[in-house]
Amino acid sequence: MAKSLIIVESPAKAKTINKYLGKNYTVHASVGHIKNLPKSTLGVDVENGYAPSLEVIKGKEEVVKNLREAVRKVDNIYIATDPDREGEAIAADIAEEVEGADADIFRVLFHEITENGVNEAMKNPVKINTDLVASQRARRVMDRIVGYKVTPFVWKTLYYGLSAGRVQSVALSIICERELQIRDFKATEYWSIIGGFATARRESFYAKLMKIDGKELIVPSKENLQEFHHKKKSDKVRYIATEEEAREHLDRIRDQSFAISDVTKRESKRNPLPPFITSTLQQEASKKFRFSASRTMVLAQKLYEGIALGPDGLVGLITYMRTDSTRLGGDSVTAAREFIAGAYGKEYVPRTPHVYRKKKTSQDAHEAIRPTSIKFSPSAVRKYLDKDLFRLYELIWNRYIACQMEAARMETTTVSVVGGPYLFRASSSTYTFRGFLMVYDESAEPDARPEEEDAEMVDEKIPPRIAVGDALSLESLVHHRHETTPPPRYTESSLVKTLEALGIGRPSTYAMIVGTILNRKYVEQRDRKLYAMELGLEVNKLLLGSFPHIFNVRFTARMEEELDTIASGKVEYTKVMDDFYIPFKKSLDKASLDAPAIKKSLQTLTDEECELCGKKLIIKWGRNGRFMACTGYPKCKNAKPLPEDREKTQHHTGQKCDLCDGEMIIRSSKFGTFLGCSNYPKCKNTKPITTGIKCPKCPTGEIIEKKTKRRRTFYGCSKYPDCDFASWDRPTATGCETCGSPYMVEKYSQKRGEYLKCPSCKSEVEKEESVAV
Repeated sequence: MAKSLIIVESPAKAKTINKYLGKNYTVHASVGHIKNLPKSTLGVDVENGYAPSLEVIKGKEEVVKNLREAVRKVDNIYIATDPDREGEAIAADIAEEVEGADADIFRVLFHEITENGVNEAMKNPVKINTDLVASQRARRVMDRIVGYKVTPFVWKTLYYGLSAGRVQSVALSIICERELQIRDFKATEYWSIIGGFATARRESFYAKLMKIDGKELIVPSKENLQEFHHKKKSDKVRYIATEEEAREHLDRIRDQSFAISDVTKRESKRNPLPPFITSTLQQEASKKFRFSASRTMVLAQKLYEGIALGPDGLVGLITYMRTDSTRLGGDSVTAAREFIAGAYGKEYVPRTPHVYRKKKTSQDAHEAIRPTSIKFSPSAVRKYLDKDLFRLYELIWNRYIACQMEAARMETTTVSVVGGPYLFRASSSTYTFRGFLMVYDESAEPDARPEEEDAEMVDEKIPPRIAVGDALSLESLVHHRHETTPPPRYTESSLVKTLEALGIGRPSTYAMIVGTILNRKYVEQRDRKLYAMELGLEVNKLLLGSFPHIFNVRFTARMEEELDTIASGKVEYTKVMDDFYIPFKKSLDKASLDAPAIKKSLQTLTDEECELCGKKLIIKWGRNGRFMACTGYPKCKNAKPLPEDREKTQHHTGQKCDLCDGEMIIRSSKFGTFLGCSNYPKCKNTKPITTGIKCPKCPTGEIIEKKTKRRRTFYGCSKYPDCDFASWDRPTATGCETCGSPYMVEKYSQKRGEYLKCPSCKSEVEKEESVAV
């Protein structure tokens, strides 16, 4: 048999595949994309069918050279990049670069990296799908056009260094809209009443007041309050608005006689959730483990590409992790049902397998995310996986098994208690059969707040022998104050869920969308919640005002649908690009004409005069946020922080300026903090802030904290460039007792906490044990 070459994306995947195919195959890795649009130009010929100009990525020349050399030695080339649109585009780029080789080129799709999965794919090679390639190219070209054309507009109107993106800007808009809803929210007070009742047999339970004079008590919200006030006290609903009103009802309730008016028992089922797709895996991993979307995908990629499992060698533990389909193959369903019967009993296996309905937007190109073999249970592989890999694999395993188990069954008993015009209600639910809950239960969002329920009334224990007509005594009565709460801030999990529901983005893009808006500092993440920053709000306002038809949910979702039509071969690439570019160009031309006026509208004229030239100061945006600048710019370049920021950024030190005798204060810049003269801009004297530690390399310098261009902190000598001492770790005045080094550096690990390490001999000591020398 002639030698064959297989080209994959990842070196890790290459190792796993090599294990299954033997000596007649060699496996090379492209290490991701080998070609991209140029960095310095648009790279798209909009006048010639939106043709992209792709070039080999800088640094990938050696990879391409090696691939060209490898194809000369074989008769068959199998391109096995990831089985999605991105992988198809990489396959097309590889085929183009090795074109002309005296070998046949095939495309193979590894949906799982197992012996069976690899062998099946090799038996069924296909041609590169040009429709999928065109769909990926269209997405890339759209993103490039928006980024390349809109970003300079943002620079002109706000400041240089910002950026805009086709899909990311819509995600930002969703977060900003929620931020404004929270800021505008006005809480409404309301009260609830809980009664404690006892039967003649002294069996006690609590019930919540639900109706007064036949009117249902509601939790007020913006929507039902508008309706409520419009109707001027609706005939059907009401709420207790004040403590005074609540106390009046308490007095009346105490005068009533109470009895059971209704007892209902209802059986219900709770069905298992479908197996994971990309978005639901990201959501659940975020809720359960606090993983970011990108972290989840990195871990899932490792599980897909192969893990070393002792005697079993490298094994791909899960199927392909970028999918929007809940479909499971017949063999995997059978394996799950057999496992369930053996592990939990036949009563946990439904009569027919569960089949989950696919969504309208689902491409259904791959199976759901599931374990590749029932042989590799979480307990069997635990010793081969680190903590995070194990947790994610166990989550995927449990969801897969649970999705083929019987529904959980529960019985809910609801009791109504009547006393005059007042109706109280209590409910209790118990599982009569736990079904899939033996394996898996979904996590709640961290901000979930069911306002319509009181915490103590979620599941009340109701006496078992209670019956209609039973008289009850009122044992206690309490009233609780509540306030309506604003809509919760998005988390990564809930944002991905919202994007998916709106049809924005696809499985391969969710992690990138979230990561981009965080990296741009438009959004900040605190305690897992996403907060729109002032800069993000300003950029969003600018984009929505200037491009209302482009950066909106409906248009973006429609473009996603049109990209799908390219992938399915229904619509041509150029037609979809026209649908995008023509309205975009119209909006861009108008925005460009309005740019000077827009820029002026984003600036605020103040009453403060410039101390250098006497002209008025304006408030404008810059790289470090809003600041005050002279209207005489560029002749006068006076600038200073806003009044409210000056106290935050300028700290008094008591030191005098060497040049003018003014006070030296601590100032901030993008490269960190420093000492500057309080008489700036008349005096521009500055000094670094030292750590008080003598430089170990030169006799006169001191160690100061600095920042690189990428804002990474490091420590260097104050006498630079005369002294080039530098360290990523903070030096200390503690010398090393082992080798005599004049200093050691501070280190930290989660296991040990803080400790000191010698940069010369690498010896380590606990921080409290060290002695300064």
